[in-house]
Amino acid sequence: MMGRLKSDQGQLFYEFHLGDAVPEDHLVRKIDAALDLSWLRGKLAPHHSSMGRPSIDPELMIRMLVVGYVFAIRSERPICR
Repeated sequence: MMGRLKSDQGQLFYEFHLGDAVPEDHLVRKIDAALDLSWLRGKLAPHHSSMGRPSIDPELMIRMLVVGYVFAIRSERPICR
């Protein structure tokens, strides 16, 4: 099952907007503007089961890997921080 939240769970957590935390001239904003991965979910959909726990969003995973390569971060944990 391909992961993407279908319901808003904002009432369960504190408000945090990543856009507010990242400066306007930061490199990740330029990467986000240049990297179009809208095709990825459709391409990978046949390889995901319709039952079971949802997977990590494939678009998010690729974006995290690109950021890791650009900033020479070798582990997933520091990327998530």
